[in-house]
Amino acid sequence: MEIRVLRYFLTVVREESITRAADVLHITQPTLSRQLAKMEEDIGVKLFDRGTRKIVLTNEGMLLRRRAEEILELVDKTEQELIEQEEAVEGTVSIGCGDLGAVQMLPDLLRAFHKKYPAVRFDIHTATADHVRARMERGLADIGLLLEPVNMEKYDFIRLNQKEQWGVVMTPDSPLSEKPYVTAEDLLSVPLILPQRLNIQSELANWFGDVFEHLNVLFTSNLPANSSIMVYHKLAYAIIIRGSTSLWDQEKIIYRPLYPELSASSVLAWRRQQPFGLAASKFIEHIKSFDFSKSGK
Repeated sequence: MEIRVLRYFLTVVREESITRAADVLHITQPTLSRQLAKMEEDIGVKLFDRGTRKIVLTNEGMLLRRRAEEILELVDKTEQELIEQEEAVEGTVSIGCGDLGAVQMLPDLLRAFHKKYPAVRFDIHTATADHVRARMERGLADIGLLLEPVNMEKYDFIRLNQKEQWGVVMTPDSPLSEKPYVTAEDLLSVPLILPQRLNIQSELANWFGDVFEHLNVLFTSNLPANSSIMVYHKLAYAIIIRGSTSLWDQEKIIYRPLYPELSASSVLAWRRQQPFGLAASKFIEHIKSFDFSKSGK
């Protein structure tokens, strides 16, 4: 399977037409059709349903689309890193992070690095720690800002001193909004949204104790933004990390901490013994020497 043909395939998927894709790629329609047919023959599966007016992917085609996007992203990133090795420090550093309070420490870190290396750009990808780690494993992210607990066996990291506080978000007119904090008993009688990460659910189960199995869990969600929409429409209360909630519209969504307090730490991590591009290598050096005690204030 050639990289060139994967690019052809994704162009057809995007344009939903072999004819339009051929125009974009500046090749003839018969040539493109032959390339796609040969790819299907080589793989041994059917990728397109061609009986409709526009291109429709089969299940196998949808799987290939996801994998092709990942492969080409990694190829492009690798080519860029190889170019960077021969030039001045420039390029892109990819950072994956959750919606955490520790993100407040990043602006000072990035600003100081940008002054030293103004040609370097940053790509920030927001996701849970599990998804960020998966991107790091595949070489798609250089740095991860990860909420613990998380397995750090393959990583070097700096544990940040800012604590991530767990709490509940709700609408201002919710009965629990009148309380300064929320207890496990308060949450027994209301529908809830829990985080998707299983190890986080285990942390919450320890906090709830015996009442955990009696909770009315209506949703699980991977990021607070989607949870907050459900909360705003009064479908449930969401248990989330405080993160960026201080920037939300307090007339629509409010936050109350859990009591007894439940908090977690976060780490800034990178793969151990990973070959990085020049920009990412310089950024890791910058992280190691940076004084985080003065950032995020």
